[in-house]
Amino acid sequence: MEEKKELGCLVCNRTENETPLIMMTYKGKDLRICSQHIPVLIHNPEQLVGKIDGAEEIIAG
Repeated sequence: MEEKKELGCLVCNRTENETPLIMMTYKGKDLRICSQHIPVLIHNPEQLVGKIDGAEEIIAG
């Protein structure tokens, strides 16, 4: 039987059992972010480099 890996916030790794998560996709990958870290996505996407493949393109956009 395959074990289900819990996906958490891409910044803090908290899971849906710990905090509400917003689901999104980027470059074909399912990602999740908690409400506390949405401002990082909007205002400081450079902090996502190394956490999301292709984050550099978000910054350049």
